[in-house]
Amino acid sequence: MALFSGIPGSKKNVLLFMALLNIGSTVSMQGWSMLYNNFVVNEAGLSAAQSGLVQGLREVPGLLGFTLIFFLFFIREHRLAALSVMAAGLGTMLTGMFPHFAPIICTSMLMSFGFHYFEAMNNSLAIEHFDLEQTPIVMGRLRGLVAGCSLMISLFVFAFSGMLGFAWLFFVPGAIGVALGLFGLLHPLTGSSAPEQKKRVLPQARYWLFYALNLLQGGRRIIFSVFAVFLMVEQFGFSVRTVSLLFMFNYAVNWVFNPMVGKIINRLGESRLLAIEYAAALVIFLGYALTQSPALLVLLYVLDSLTLNFSIAMRTFFQKIARPEDAAPNMAIAQTINHVPAVCIPALGGWMWVALGYRSVFLFGAVLTAASLLLTRFIDREIRIKG
Repeated sequence: MALFSGIPGSKKNVLLFMALLNIGSTVSMQGWSMLYNNFVVNEAGLSAAQSGLVQGLREVPGLLGFTLIFFLFFIREHRLAALSVMAAGLGTMLTGMFPHFAPIICTSMLMSFGFHYFEAMNNSLAIEHFDLEQTPIVMGRLRGLVAGCSLMISLFVFAFSGMLGFAWLFFVPGAIGVALGLFGLLHPLTGSSAPEQKKRVLPQARYWLFYALNLLQGGRRIIFSVFAVFLMVEQFGFSVRTVSLLFMFNYAVNWVFNPMVGKIINRLGESRLLAIEYAAALVIFLGYALTQSPALLVLLYVLDSLTLNFSIAMRTFFQKIARPEDAAPNMAIAQTINHVPAVCIPALGGWMWVALGYRSVFLFGAVLTAASLLLTRFIDREIRIKG
């Protein structure tokens, strides 16, 4: 299989373990995300304020990503990763069974904690078990697998939403997540050893650049995920069907492109690739602010999604400067830092949209990416000093 091409035999079991958990996590999260808005409006009857509160609380587990470090005192990292995928699946399974405000908060938080905990450990497991050349290849292939799973779950919802009730639509992807998480839990990681991880909660000055890049990347990510589609709907009148088809097309493009990212990192290096990402993002945000063409807007959205995957280079940059025992705690800390903008920017951006016009939000995004572009000048220096 292309997923395992070029991977040493001793590492294939690790990659299979990670691939199955990535499928479970993605199917659970994407199933929840695709169904949530219609479910809370048509089935649960939540108000806009209640729905907004659920969405806001859903970001809190990302902000609390550092708390997974405490669990590592009691349980091995790969087992915690499997349990996290089970939690994400269980949260999705239960959501459709309880169409009321309080239960939706509880099940959504369970799903979100599982998803965010796994995301942090997904990165650290790759860094711990694969070498500097293999890690970007593995991460790129897993990103491609995730995009393919997102496409499959989109097609599932698209095909069966008229035939199945919400309880079953949530149950199926959630059950897949639980089953794959349970498989990972019962089939422990073998064939590769990883260094014992430190249980350090506080950030370290050694990794200041990695933290700074994550903070700015979080700002760019949340503007893309919250406001880009909102722009299409509010300013350009995109229908639900059009947006759904755009998502599926975008997933298909990423499915093909993402596995190539690892090879590009190995060829160009982290500094150059991240500079390309941020320069492209700067142009894309200016395009969002200025374009009057729906076709160009779609193109910008797809390019935005593609270049976001270059953020793999941030993880491989960390691998080159990090002590082996620092991977898990710092991936958890980085996730917390990355989610600070996710809590702040939606409200700030909403105010800017109303008070200053929609262009101001994307110009703000351009400023964030310009700052990221400046920081890439320090990457090679950090690798020389600390690598």
